[in-house]
Amino acid sequence: MAFAKARKKADGSTFYEIRAYCKEKKCHYTKYYYPPFGWSARAIKKQLQTEVEAFQVAVDAGEILSKEERKARDMAAAAEAALLKTLRQYAESVFMPTKEQSIAENTRLSYWSNLNEHILPCLGDTYMKDITPAMLSKLLLDFQKGHSHGSAVKVYNILNALFKMAYRDDTIKVNPMDKVDRPKQRKDDKAISEADKALFEDELLHVLDCVKSEPIKWQAFIYLAADTGARRGELCGLHWSDIDFKNGVVNIKRNLQYSKDKGVYEATPKGGRFRTVDIGEDTISILKQHQKEQASSRISKWVFAVDGEDDPMFPTTPTRYFKKFGEKYDIPGFHPHLLRHTSATLSLTNGGDPKSTADRLGHADAAVMLRNYAHANDESIRRAGQAARDALRKKKEQTEKEKAEA
Repeated sequence: MAFAKARKKADGSTFYEIRAYCKEKKCHYTKYYYPPFGWSARAIKKQLQTEVEAFQVAVDAGEILSKEERKARDMAAAAEAALLKTLRQYAESVFMPTKEQSIAENTRLSYWSNLNEHILPCLGDTYMKDITPAMLSKLLLDFQKGHSHGSAVKVYNILNALFKMAYRDDTIKVNPMDKVDRPKQRKDDKAISEADKALFEDELLHVLDCVKSEPIKWQAFIYLAADTGARRGELCGLHWSDIDFKNGVVNIKRNLQYSKDKGVYEATPKGGRFRTVDIGEDTISILKQHQKEQASSRISKWVFAVDGEDDPMFPTTPTRYFKKFGEKYDIPGFHPHLLRHTSATLSLTNGGDPKSTADRLGHADAAVMLRNYAHANDESIRRAGQAARDALRKKKEQTEKEKAEA
């Protein structure tokens, strides 16, 4: 019969090692149970007993595999993959099942959409070994005729990842994507640089001035977005317990997302890493006002909840609000991600070093590109945020001075 033994983590908290013996295979299997924070001893004991019994049942049923068994299973799967001949077979049986283990839900849906609508109808029934660089180049060129440059790059990236995986697991001997160029911007496309996606200092001050006439919840959202550079879903996923008013920091632990299949769900921040971001006094003040107003009608753990309810704000609500806000105050192309780009640009152009700025924003791509930079410590990350606020304050003081002298 399975049994559990209490263990201690480095921080002193208790977890449990559960061991079960399989008579048929004559070996032990181990799993770990971590009680949720705040549970009573009685509740933990009851749940632990359930975990122990369920683990023994799973072991007896052969559902639990050892490291050696998992290795053998993976090798068998690789051998089976080598038998997959067409692009469709490989994409559906190997590529997507592998990618789905590490990508977010919306990314998964995007991959399937591009595969089913644009890639597999063209080359799905072609043998992998017979696909040439010319075939792939033609697919991308034909796609570009009716789609944006960004969409073409997405299709290119999917093809690149798929054929790289097939080459590494020996499904194909040569990777045809090595000879396929990344789609280039068409001459009739308007190139948009990262700088064009950001507001200038006076434009951001205009936004912060306009939002004073809006509900306090949206004042808090826009100030927090501009200050932290956090993603829309990360802000929607904030709990009040994530905000440390005393130390002036926000702990970003979750990313609220939506898909047709799953509805609204919680995911980890992009890149799978939690991060702590400092915030300025103006942001803290507005957040406190928002918390007080929210509590007057309903107590919710969510910083941005549906008005009068406990549920979190729907992840797409900020995008709709920003669009109306931009139309109302004549701010073209105003959307949540614009404030993320603005926060990054202000920091980088006013003394924030790239590695610290990347860490502050939780930017996975920048983290990869800047892997050779010195590791950013807490103080350098704080300076990255302070650089953006200092630039904005300096511009504001200059504007007020010019008005006074006029």
